[in-house]
Amino acid sequence: MADSDEMLLKQIARGDEEALAVFYRRYESRLFNFIQTKLHDAFEAADILNEVFLEVWHKAGSFQGRSKVSTWLFSIAYYKVVDRLRKIRPKQLEDEAMAEIADESPAVLSCLIGGEQAEQIRHCIQTLSIDHRAVMDLTFFEEMSYSDIAMVVGCPENTVKTRMFHAKQVMKKCLSRLIGGFTMMAKLDARSYCHII
Repeated sequence: MADSDEMLLKQIARGDEEALAVFYRRYESRLFNFIQTKLHDAFEAADILNEVFLEVWHKAGSFQGRSKVSTWLFSIAYYKVVDRLRKIRPKQLEDEAMAEIADESPAVLSCLIGGEQAEQIRHCIQTLSIDHRAVMDLTFFEEMSYSDIAMVVGCPENTVKTRMFHAKQVMKKCLSRLIGGFTMMAKLDARSYCHII
C-alpha cells in the first residue's frame, strides 16, 4: 500500500530522498499543469516546479496538518507563481475593479466547445487575472472546495466565491464580444473547462 502524503512528508522531513522522489512523482504532473496555465511558459513553469519541491524538501517538517497536504503544496506553488508574475507582468485588475463589470446576460457562463470557438475561449481565459484563473483552475481541475481554495490562495472563502463570480462575468463579457452568436449560455462545468485549456 502506498504511503499517505502525510507519511511521505514526515519521511522527507527526516531527509529521506526516496520519499521526496515518490512525492514528486505523485504531484509533478498536476502541479506543473497548474503552474503552466498561469505562466504559459514551460521553462518558467519547470523552474517554479523545482522551487516548490525544493521548498517541500526544506520545510516538510513545518507542515502542521491544518489542511490537506495537496492544499499546502498548491499554496506554495500559487505564491511562487504570483511572486514570479509580479516581477514580469504589470498589475492586473483587482477584485474591486472587476465588480464594476456589469453582468448583461441573465444566463450563466457557458463553454460551448466548437472548433472555431475554442480559440476565443482560450483567449478570454488568458484575460483573467492570476487570482481569478487560479480559482477557476483549482475548482475545475483540482476539484477543490471553496474552503480549500481559500487556504491555497490565502483569502477568505467569500473572496474565493467573489473571484469565481467575477471570473465568470469577465469570461461572458469577453466571449460576447468575440463570438457573435453566443446566445446559449449554460453552466460552466469541469468537462467543458478541461477541453479548452
